[in-house]
Amino acid sequence: MDDSLKTVAKFDDPMRASIAQTKLKDNGIESAVFGETSSYPMINAVEDNIELKVNAEDYDRALSILAASQSAE
Repeated sequence: MDDSLKTVAKFDDPMRASIAQTKLKDNGIESAVFGETSSYPMINAVEDNIELKVNAEDYDRALSILAASQSAE
């Protein structure tokens, strides 16, 4: 991953972030999850502070993949 990362989604649940990351990986897009480890787990329940980030060049495709998987649920 390079230095130009873009946030493709935000979550309040680490499991949902992990599932989304796996969907991207299955489609050939590398991603990283930021903010899932907090000393205060209740903060995660209040705010969408878990971010899924991708390289800027993969951003549009990642959005499409996540949108398609969300509409299929």
